Amino acid sequence: MIAPAPDVQQPEIALKKLILLSPRGFCAGVVRAIDVVKIALGLYGAPIYVRKEIVHNRHVVEELRSVGAHFVDELHEVPEGARVIFSAHGVSPAVREAAKARGLKVIDATCPLVTKVHLEAIKFARQGYTIVLIGHSGHEEVEGTMGEAPDAMRLVETVEDVERLEVPDPAKVAHLTQTTLSLDETSHIVERLKQKFPLIVGPKSQDICYATENRQVAVKAIAPLCDLLLVVGSRNSSNSRRLVEVCEKSGVPAYLIDDFSELRPEWMDAPRSVAITAGASAPETLVQQLIEGLQRHYGYGPVENVEIKEEDVRFNLPQELASSGSRLTKITLPSLPIAQL
Repeated sequence: MIAPAPDVQQPEIALKKLILLSPRGFCAGVVRAIDVVKIALGLYGAPIYVRKEIVHNRHVVEELRSVGAHFVDELHEVPEGARVIFSAHGVSPAVREAAKARGLKVIDATCPLVTKVHLEAIKFARQGYTIVLIGHSGHEEVEGTMGEAPDAMRLVETVEDVERLEVPDPAKVAHLTQTTLSLDETSHIVERLKQKFPLIVGPKSQDICYATENRQVAVKAIAPLCDLLLVVGSRNSSNSRRLVEVCEKSGVPAYLIDDFSELRPEWMDAPRSVAITAGASAPETLVQQLIEGLQRHYGYGPVENVEIKEEDVRFNLPQELASSGSRLTKITLPSLPIAQL
């Protein structure tokens, strides 16, 4: 007689886990910029013209366009005497002069942290420094900052650019930084600048945005605990792309997606633990839609929330709107979780 096989406890199948990072998504400058467009539409009605994308997220732009915002590339597309909003990334003095020449009514939604870099550039230029701007060629923030002192500015993107850099007076050099860069990459460039120009000076505090820094720190902290990172953000969002790069440098695969529809099934075959974050201009609704899609279609379980650092930053409205006082109204965008006044 064959003895029955002993009971063998089956190994428990590991639950597929989602890790939701905080802080993520909208920063104070983005909230302010979007609110500027909403309030302007409420005060003055459509159309309101916006030079460039108000923030780098196509969902935000499409929603604002649907309620009367007209996005243009250059000011010649704006009718003379019309009202125009400058985006969060800032503009050069030449753009401001062009707006004045066309009689445009300007509302400036430039992020205050970008304005800080502009003021630093003006100060260093007046003091006779050659200014080395660390940033990405063609980015709107870089174009606006370099426009403050074009004759004094030199743009570098890599350590190799520093090696090739020549300046009139090595004893009179200053450095500034685009606010949306990678902390690590920027620190390497600054270190090499200090080696090459020992007397180089910089801003009293770093130029990289607090939100950019906090989101990168969160990604670094979670990378060892996940198999994959998904970053919600648009392709032209510099800070979103940096989150992908930071994770990949930690040895963990990462992908940038605008929304759940861009998720590719082959990415999801192996990962048991998926971390999720969002760039500083990505709406929270897109994050929640991604979570729901991962749970419904790929069998992921409940969400584990991981808060690395609390954020509580608010910026005042531009003077052009703050002076409107009790006349402030807002436009409601039902599908975007935009901060309410």
